[in-house]
Amino acid sequence: MHRLQTIANHFPGRAETPSVSMHSVSGLAPLNRDDPNDVVVVSAKRTPIGKAKRGSFKDTFLDDLFEAALRGVLDESKIDPKYIGDICVGNVLAPGSGAAFFRMAQFRCGVPETVPLHAVNRQCSSGLQAVMNIANGIRAGQYDAGIGCGAESMSTYDQNRGNAQNVNPKSFENDKARDCMIPMGITSENVAERFGISRAAQDKMAFESQAKAKKANDSGRFKDEIVPVKTKVLDKEGNEKEIIVQNDEGIRASTMEGLAKLRPAFSKDGTTTAGNSSQVSDGAAAVLLARRSLAEKLGLPVFGRIVSYAVVGVPPDVMGIGPAYAIPKALEQAGLTVHDIDIYEINEAFASQATYSVQKLGIPMEKVNPNGGAIALGHPLGCTGARQVATLLNELKKRGKRGYGVISMCIGTGMGAAAVLEYTGN
Repeated sequence: MHRLQTIANHFPGRAETPSVSMHSVSGLAPLNRDDPNDVVVVSAKRTPIGKAKRGSFKDTFLDDLFEAALRGVLDESKIDPKYIGDICVGNVLAPGSGAAFFRMAQFRCGVPETVPLHAVNRQCSSGLQAVMNIANGIRAGQYDAGIGCGAESMSTYDQNRGNAQNVNPKSFENDKARDCMIPMGITSENVAERFGISRAAQDKMAFESQAKAKKANDSGRFKDEIVPVKTKVLDKEGNEKEIIVQNDEGIRASTMEGLAKLRPAFSKDGTTTAGNSSQVSDGAAAVLLARRSLAEKLGLPVFGRIVSYAVVGVPPDVMGIGPAYAIPKALEQAGLTVHDIDIYEINEAFASQATYSVQKLGIPMEKVNPNGGAIALGHPLGCTGARQVATLLNELKKRGKRGYGVISMCIGTGMGAAAVLEYTGN
């Protein structure tokens, strides 16, 4: 894979105007009207997010992270597992997307073999895709409740695993196919250069992400969404210690001056640094969804409502622009405009692409990631989309009024995903 990335590094980005392929994967849900067939969120929980390779979860099994999140929604909702029609887990790096590991963890949580489980990999949107797979199953009448999750251990599974010899040589002969092999950091540089996103603008987003996350963490704003995790960690001598992890580990005090001193991480003369990129992380999240009629029948709380979801295609060499095209599609499905949305949870894979997407759509920055994003919190690939559901709905709930939120992220190989959710009020 190192050889593949080295080769791909030499391919220049093209200056063409992005042609975007849009594909809707969910229909319009009526606005501001409670319908018995609404797909609603009953509970959304996540683990703290740990620093990969050196944090509190470096010795924790992937399925232990998933188990903690799954137990979180089961314990909070008290739902009888007989009502759960399916479980879907987003994962990127584990073999087979971790499906067998997650199935075993399901049993450890007391969910019987009669409840099926599957895993999905749509790269950085995997967690959100898992939630929407369950939502669409409910919409289709296949079942009335299910759990969409995301889990990733970037400590355990290497992003760069693989072998260049496994790539079909014909892919090097096709421009778009070849662009799919460009390292993510270089696509960030392509976005910054092609669309004029300065180093200062990127560092500003990074600084604000860290500042907002620190303020949120210090004030206990994440407490309602986080499930503390008891785990074991090995020190340098191999001694085992039991700990309880309760807080995200990537948040740090940051200054514009400090960020400006960091060297480019992917290109000698580039603008993408370790400080304005998302962190490599470990974590898991789970979202319990149900048809509104079942939630009301069982006396389950209605935390939020799924309104719309869209996935689009964009040029692979500037894959980070995905949110700029996915968000308008999801808003169109929902019958909403950019200005109707109260909060945007946009994954900060890189500050270059997140800044571009915000600027392109004219989103007021005060609405973007009010509690920080992936630059501060971290980006466990398969987990992030499901984590964003918990973060978004908890923040809307704290504001105490009915409102709309958007979740969005870019996707490697040239895609973007976006979902519109509604917090229906206390």
